[in-house]
Amino acid sequence: MYGDDATVRRILTELGDTWAVVGLSSNRGRAAYGVAAVLQRFGKRVVPVHPKAETVHGEQGYASLADIPFDVDVVDVFVNSDLAGAVADEAVAKGAKAVWFQLGVVDAAAYGRTHAAGLEMVMDRCPAIEIPRLGQ
Repeated sequence: MYGDDATVRRILTELGDTWAVVGLSSNRGRAAYGVAAVLQRFGKRVVPVHPKAETVHGEQGYASLADIPFDVDVVDVFVNSDLAGAVADEAVAKGAKAVWFQLGVVDAAAYGRTHAAGLEMVMDRCPAIEIPRLGQ
């Protein structure tokens, strides 16, 4: 398991409220769209990161993490496992405090690199499931 309940709770409640959601677009049929809405209801600022740089849920989108002109606390990753490790590395470079890989997204090497850089990390979990499960 990559991320125990204590780590999940810490990311959700202590590490900050600005979440960059990589893979978030205006496509309502994608999981990222619904999860981002849940994060907003939980009080998080959701920053869309997608090549189209669309505005989603009222927030300006950016083509990459590096393009975001302010700090982000958590990077929530909705890309496949083959691409996720590079996103984790970008999160480290951006100065994020934590990286969250969504359900089905696992990269053990990225987990090791991210932890070595001092960031919290969760993989193969979904905050929209964890928030009610942990009674947040």
